[in-house]
Amino acid sequence: MTTQLAVIGFGTMGQAISGGLVEAAGYPPEKIVTSEKSRDPKTRARAQAMGIGWAASPGEAVRRSEAVLLCVKPKDLGALLEGLRDSGALDHKPLVVSIAAGVNLAFLEARVPAGTPVIRAMPNTPCSIRMGTTVLAPGAHAAEEHLAVARTFFEPLGAVLDLDEHHFDAVTGLSASGPAFIFVILEALAEGGVQCGLPRAVAVELAARMTMGSAAMVLQTGRHPAALKDEVTTPAGCTIAGLLALEDGRIRSVLARGIETAAQVAGGLGK
Repeated sequence: MTTQLAVIGFGTMGQAISGGLVEAAGYPPEKIVTSEKSRDPKTRARAQAMGIGWAASPGEAVRRSEAVLLCVKPKDLGALLEGLRDSGALDHKPLVVSIAAGVNLAFLEARVPAGTPVIRAMPNTPCSIRMGTTVLAPGAHAAEEHLAVARTFFEPLGAVLDLDEHHFDAVTGLSASGPAFIFVILEALAEGGVQCGLPRAVAVELAARMTMGSAAMVLQTGRHPAALKDEVTTPAGCTIAGLLALEDGRIRSVLARGIETAAQVAGGLGK
Protein backbone atom coordinates (compact mmCIF):
# COMPACT_ATOMS: atom_id res chain seq x y z
CA MET A 1 0.00 0.00 0.00
CA THR A 2 1.35 3.42 -0.97
CA THR A 3 1.25 5.96 1.85
CA GLN A 4 -0.85 9.08 1.36
CA LEU A 5 1.74 11.85 1.81
CA ALA A 6 1.40 15.54 2.60
CA VAL A 7 4.42 17.66 1.66
CA ILE A 8 4.23 20.92 3.60
CA GLY A 9 6.55 23.45 1.99
CA PHE A 10 7.15 23.14 -1.73
CA GLY A 11 10.51 24.87 -2.05
CA THR A 12 13.76 23.33 -3.27
CA MET A 13 13.71 20.22 -1.07
CA GLY A 14 9.95 19.76 -1.17
CA GLN A 15 10.09 19.72 -4.95
CA ALA A 16 13.19 17.49 -5.03
CA ILE A 17 11.60 14.87 -2.78
CA SER A 18 8.26 14.96 -4.58
CA GLY A 19 9.96 14.79 -7.96
CA GLY A 20 12.16 11.90 -6.87
CA LEU A 21 9.17 9.94 -5.64
CA VAL A 22 7.12 10.48 -8.77
CA GLU A 23 9.81 10.38 -11.44
CA ALA A 24 12.41 7.99 -10.03
CA ALA A 25 10.33 5.70 -7.83
CA GLY A 26 7.05 5.64 -9.71
CA TYR A 27 5.14 6.88 -6.67
CA PRO A 28 1.53 7.60 -7.69
CA PRO A 29 1.31 11.41 -7.88
CA GLU A 30 -2.30 11.30 -6.75
CA LYS A 31 -1.03 9.95 -3.40
CA ILE A 32 0.88 13.21 -2.77
CA VAL A 33 -0.65 16.53 -1.80
CA THR A 34 1.31 19.69 -1.09
CA SER A 35 0.75 23.09 0.44
CA GLU A 36 3.02 26.13 0.25
CA LYS A 37 2.53 29.56 1.83
CA SER A 38 4.11 31.20 -1.22
CA ARG A 39 1.50 32.46 -3.66
CA ASP A 40 3.92 32.26 -6.58
CA PRO A 41 1.92 30.72 -9.45
CA LYS A 42 5.09 29.05 -10.72
CA THR A 43 5.24 26.95 -7.55
CA ARG A 44 1.72 25.67 -8.01
CA ALA A 45 2.42 25.07 -11.70
CA ARG A 46 5.36 22.82 -10.78
CA ALA A 47 3.12 20.75 -8.52
CA GLN A 48 0.52 20.46 -11.26
CA ALA A 49 3.19 19.46 -13.78
CA MET A 50 4.17 16.56 -11.49
CA GLY A 51 0.52 15.58 -11.17
CA ILE A 52 0.42 16.00 -7.41
CA GLY A 53 -2.42 17.62 -5.52
CA TRP A 54 -2.50 21.17 -4.18
CA ALA A 55 -4.24 21.94 -0.89
CA ALA A 56 -5.50 25.37 0.07
CA SER A 57 -3.88 25.07 3.51
CA PRO A 58 -1.45 22.82 5.40
CA GLY A 59 -4.32 21.64 7.60
CA GLU A 60 -6.30 20.47 4.59
CA ALA A 61 -3.31 18.53 3.27
CA VAL A 62 -2.47 16.95 6.62
CA ARG A 63 -6.01 15.86 7.50
CA ARG A 64 -6.19 13.49 4.53
CA SER A 65 -2.67 12.06 4.80
CA GLU A 66 -1.03 9.15 6.61
CA ALA A 67 2.40 10.79 6.59
CA VAL A 68 3.49 14.43 6.71
CA LEU A 69 6.81 15.69 5.35
CA LEU A 70 7.72 19.08 6.80
CA CYS A 71 9.94 21.07 4.41
CA VAL A 72 9.57 24.53 5.94
CA LYS A 73 12.23 26.79 7.44
CA PRO A 74 13.24 26.08 11.05
CA LYS A 75 11.91 29.43 12.27
CA ASP A 76 8.45 28.65 10.86
CA LEU A 77 8.13 25.09 12.13
CA GLY A 78 6.94 25.68 15.69
CA ALA A 79 3.99 27.88 14.72
CA LEU A 80 3.07 25.52 11.88
CA LEU A 81 2.95 22.44 14.11
CA GLU A 82 1.07 24.23 16.88
CA GLY A 83 -1.49 25.43 14.36
CA LEU A 84 -1.95 21.94 12.94
CA ARG A 85 -2.26 20.45 16.42
CA ASP A 86 -4.67 23.06 17.74
CA SER A 87 -6.90 22.78 14.66
CA GLY A 88 -7.14 19.01 15.05
CA ALA A 89 -5.36 18.29 11.77
CA LEU A 90 -2.97 15.91 13.56
CA ASP A 91 -5.56 14.11 15.67
CA HIS A 92 -5.21 10.92 13.59
CA LYS A 93 -1.49 10.86 14.53
CA PRO A 94 0.12 10.55 11.08
CA LEU A 95 3.84 9.90 10.72
CA VAL A 96 5.56 13.30 10.90
CA VAL A 97 8.96 13.69 9.20
CA SER A 98 10.86 16.97 9.53
CA ILE A 99 13.90 18.04 7.49
CA ALA A 100 14.39 21.31 9.40
CA ALA A 101 18.01 21.82 10.46
CA GLY A 102 18.60 22.37 14.16
CA VAL A 103 15.04 21.49 15.24
CA ASN A 104 15.30 18.49 17.56
CA LEU A 105 12.87 15.67 18.22
CA ALA A 106 11.92 16.98 21.64
CA PHE A 107 10.81 20.28 20.08
CA LEU A 108 8.76 18.45 17.44
CA GLU A 109 7.17 15.98 19.84
CA ALA A 110 6.12 18.76 22.20
CA ARG A 111 4.03 20.31 19.40
CA VAL A 112 2.14 17.27 18.13
CA PRO A 113 -0.48 15.11 19.87
CA ALA A 114 1.00 12.68 22.41
CA GLY A 115 2.00 9.39 20.84
CA THR A 116 2.50 10.79 17.34
CA PRO A 117 5.41 9.06 15.52
CA VAL A 118 8.04 11.66 14.61
CA ILE A 119 11.22 11.22 12.58
CA ARG A 120 13.94 13.77 12.00
CA ALA A 121 15.61 13.70 8.57
CA MET A 122 18.61 15.54 7.16
CA PRO A 123 18.93 15.39 3.36
CA ASN A 124 21.41 17.39 1.29
CA THR A 125 21.13 19.31 -1.98
CA PRO A 126 22.55 16.54 -4.23
CA CYS A 127 19.20 14.87 -3.54
CA SER A 128 17.90 17.17 -6.28
CA ILE A 129 19.88 15.12 -8.85
CA ARG A 130 19.24 11.73 -7.16
CA MET A 131 22.79 11.58 -5.77
CA GLY A 132 22.13 12.78 -2.26
CA THR A 133 22.41 11.39 1.24
CA THR A 134 19.70 11.51 3.90
CA VAL A 135 20.15 10.63 7.57
CA LEU A 136 17.16 9.58 9.70
CA ALA A 137 16.65 9.59 13.48
CA PRO A 138 13.43 8.24 15.06
CA GLY A 139 11.52 9.82 17.91
CA ALA A 140 10.13 8.08 20.98
CA HIS A 141 7.01 6.77 19.22
CA ALA A 142 8.53 5.96 15.81
CA ALA A 143 8.90 2.21 15.31
CA GLU A 144 10.79 0.31 12.62
CA GLU A 145 7.73 0.34 10.36
CA HIS A 146 7.71 4.14 10.52
CA LEU A 147 11.39 4.27 9.59
CA ALA A 148 10.66 1.93 6.68
CA VAL A 149 8.02 4.33 5.40
CA ALA A 150 10.36 7.32 5.79
CA ARG A 151 13.09 5.48 3.85
CA THR A 152 10.74 5.06 0.89
CA PHE A 153 10.48 8.86 0.67
CA PHE A 154 14.26 9.42 0.49
CA GLU A 155 15.70 6.31 -1.17
CA PRO A 156 14.80 7.56 -4.69
CA LEU A 157 17.08 10.54 -3.98
CA GLY A 158 20.23 8.60 -3.00
CA ALA A 159 21.60 6.86 0.07
CA VAL A 160 19.69 6.70 3.38
CA LEU A 161 21.40 6.16 6.75
CA ASP A 162 20.01 5.72 10.27
CA LEU A 163 21.79 7.51 13.11
CA ASP A 164 21.18 8.60 16.71
CA GLU A 165 19.90 12.16 16.94
CA HIS A 166 22.81 13.44 19.00
CA HIS A 167 24.92 13.24 15.81
CA PHE A 168 22.57 15.46 13.80
CA ASP A 169 24.38 18.77 14.19
CA ALA A 170 27.55 17.12 12.89
CA VAL A 171 25.56 15.52 10.06
CA THR A 172 24.20 18.95 9.16
CA GLY A 173 27.66 20.54 9.20
CA LEU A 174 29.27 17.79 7.14
CA SER A 175 26.61 16.38 4.84
CA ALA A 176 24.15 19.25 4.43
CA SER A 177 26.58 22.20 4.48
CA GLY A 178 29.37 20.17 2.88
CA PRO A 179 28.27 20.64 -0.76
CA ALA A 180 28.91 24.39 -0.42
CA PHE A 181 32.44 23.66 0.83
CA ILE A 182 33.05 21.28 -2.08
CA PHE A 183 31.83 23.90 -4.56
CA VAL A 184 34.37 26.37 -3.16
CA ILE A 185 37.12 23.74 -3.40
CA LEU A 186 36.09 22.89 -6.97
CA GLU A 187 36.16 26.55 -7.89
CA ALA A 188 39.65 26.93 -6.43
CA LEU A 189 40.95 23.81 -8.19
CA ALA A 190 39.56 25.05 -11.49
CA GLU A 191 41.19 28.46 -10.91
CA GLY A 192 44.50 26.64 -10.50
CA GLY A 193 43.96 25.00 -13.87
CA VAL A 194 43.14 28.36 -15.45
CA GLN A 195 46.31 29.83 -13.93
CA CYS A 196 48.23 27.06 -15.69
CA GLY A 197 46.64 27.88 -19.05
CA LEU A 198 43.54 25.67 -19.26
CA PRO A 199 40.34 27.11 -20.73
CA ARG A 200 37.96 27.84 -17.86
CA ALA A 201 35.22 25.45 -19.00
CA VAL A 202 37.74 22.64 -19.38
CA ALA A 203 39.25 23.35 -15.97
CA VAL A 204 35.83 23.25 -14.28
CA GLU A 205 34.91 19.98 -15.99
CA LEU A 206 38.23 18.36 -15.13
CA ALA A 207 37.95 19.44 -11.49
CA ALA A 208 34.36 18.23 -11.19
CA ARG A 209 34.96 14.88 -12.87
CA MET A 210 38.13 14.30 -10.85
CA THR A 211 36.23 15.01 -7.62
CA MET A 212 33.34 12.75 -8.57
CA GLY A 213 35.69 9.91 -9.57
CA SER A 214 37.79 10.25 -6.43
CA ALA A 215 34.72 10.12 -4.19
CA ALA A 216 33.47 7.05 -6.05
CA MET A 217 36.81 5.32 -5.43
CA VAL A 218 36.42 5.82 -1.67
CA LEU A 219 32.88 4.46 -1.68
CA GLN A 220 33.46 1.56 -4.04
CA THR A 221 36.79 0.34 -2.64
CA GLY A 222 36.00 0.97 1.02
CA ARG A 223 39.59 2.10 1.50
CA HIS A 224 40.66 5.02 3.65
CA PRO A 225 41.22 8.24 1.68
CA ALA A 226 44.77 8.45 3.06
CA ALA A 227 45.65 5.08 1.51
CA LEU A 228 44.31 6.14 -1.86
CA LYS A 229 46.18 9.44 -1.57
CA ASP A 230 49.46 7.60 -0.96
CA GLU A 231 49.02 5.63 -4.18
CA VAL A 232 48.97 8.87 -6.16
CA THR A 233 51.94 10.34 -4.30
CA THR A 234 55.27 9.12 -5.67
CA PRO A 235 58.63 10.15 -4.15
CA ALA A 236 59.91 13.51 -5.43
CA GLY A 237 56.90 13.76 -7.72
CA CYS A 238 54.55 16.58 -8.63
CA THR A 239 51.73 15.40 -6.36
CA ILE A 240 53.74 15.50 -3.13
CA ALA A 241 54.98 18.94 -4.10
CA GLY A 242 51.40 20.14 -4.53
CA LEU A 243 50.31 18.51 -1.26
CA LEU A 244 53.06 20.28 0.65
CA ALA A 245 51.85 23.60 -0.76
CA LEU A 246 48.33 22.79 0.44
CA GLU A 247 49.65 21.87 3.90
CA ASP A 248 51.42 25.23 4.06
CA GLY A 249 47.93 26.73 3.95
CA ARG A 250 46.72 24.44 6.76
CA ILE A 251 44.07 23.01 4.44
CA ARG A 252 43.21 20.08 6.74
CA SER A 253 42.53 22.13 9.85
CA VAL A 254 40.69 24.84 7.90
CA LEU A 255 38.29 22.33 6.35
CA ALA A 256 37.78 20.46 9.63
CA ARG A 257 37.12 23.73 11.49
CA GLY A 258 34.66 24.73 8.79
CA ILE A 259 32.63 21.58 9.48
CA GLU A 260 32.87 22.19 13.23
CA THR A 261 31.65 25.78 12.89
CA ALA A 262 28.75 24.81 10.63
CA ALA A 263 27.71 22.10 13.11
CA GLN A 264 27.78 24.57 16.02
CA VAL A 265 25.60 27.04 14.13
CA ALA A 266 23.22 24.24 13.06
CA GLY A 267 22.63 23.42 16.71
CA GLY A 268 21.23 26.90 17.28
CA LEU A 269 18.94 27.18 14.26
CA GLY A 270 15.92 25.80 16.02
CA LYS A 271 16.26 27.96 19.14
